[in-house]
Amino acid sequence: MGIGQATRAAAGRTISVGWTLLAATIFMAGCGPAGSDGPMVLATSETAPTDTEALFIAVHAVSGDVAWAAGTGGRYARTVDGGASWAVGVVEGADSLQFRDVHALDAQTAWLLSIGNGPDSRIYRTSDGGDSWELQFQNELADGFFDCMSFWDDSSGIAFSDAVDAQFVIITTENAGATWRRVPPGALPPALEGEGSFAASGTCVTTQGDSTAYIGTGAGGEARMLITRNRGASWEIVDTPIVGGSAAGIASVAFRDALNGIAVGGDLGAPDSFAVSVAITNDGGRTWSAGGTPSLPGMLYGVAAVDGAPTPTYVATNPRGVTYSTDNGLTWTQADSMNYWGVDFAPDGSGWTSGTDGKITRRFLVPAGN
Repeated sequence: MGIGQATRAAAGRTISVGWTLLAATIFMAGCGPAGSDGPMVLATSETAPTDTEALFIAVHAVSGDVAWAAGTGGRYARTVDGGASWAVGVVEGADSLQFRDVHALDAQTAWLLSIGNGPDSRIYRTSDGGDSWELQFQNELADGFFDCMSFWDDSSGIAFSDAVDAQFVIITTENAGATWRRVPPGALPPALEGEGSFAASGTCVTTQGDSTAYIGTGAGGEARMLITRNRGASWEIVDTPIVGGSAAGIASVAFRDALNGIAVGGDLGAPDSFAVSVAITNDGGRTWSAGGTPSLPGMLYGVAAVDGAPTPTYVATNPRGVTYSTDNGLTWTQADSMNYWGVDFAPDGSGWTSGTDGKITRRFLVPAGN
């Protein structure tokens, strides 16, 4: 299920944009750096206008220098200098598509996933920094609708579609996307009527370690977590306390390590609701408990762990803004009220949020007073 399927932007064009570092906007977060009792602050630096009205739905932070974003109108964006400049382009033949997910290995190699029924769900790959794109997968199921993808390494990945005929649709690759194989439906638990996920930020599936993957589901009356620990050979499914319903469930999943993770979502049909939208696990997803109530109402679209933070820190997004927790999802503080969908953090702790009107914002934790 694609959140905002009706959201369309004007047709794109390839551009390269400069970047002006804005004054950092600092938000207090109630935690201290390692070895200190002082608080941390979440600093943000926003790019200059990208001369596009695209909604950048997903973002992938490879490192402090390299990040990619995926958006409407067949657009993608890439920086190789930490945001000092951006290149924005349109994949040839894909200008009518919405790219809802991006996964990158480095400055040269990345995959984009588009959403839509039937053949509109596609996966493209570049190995030359976006100069050219290869169509690697095109959905052949008329009722299939791919929502998200993730990779364990530079060759092995997984992608998830809404269920078709009460069967989950999951594909995997072991050769960097050159071929994709559907997981046999018999290896999967049955889907609930209408069950799928939300193409809200490209993070309804996340991989962990070299063989585990978590897929958050919704729209089937319950919010469940679909889990494999052997790259799709077998699966289990676990209930979570996140609100369920025909337009509710899990939208995004993130793990800090093999045991500790978070799922966020909510009710898309109740944008002012503060129903349970956060669930946390400390046993590798075997059990889930409700987290704290975020400062943002409605469904949370994306969540990411901040690697290297002195306390368990997550940043989450939705059209009402950005919220973050420095205590493993128990309490949340609102950072801003702008419309953001995507969020990701690199291993060095630098991160990005992406959203409407072409905005991409850098975010990072620093000790107070720096």
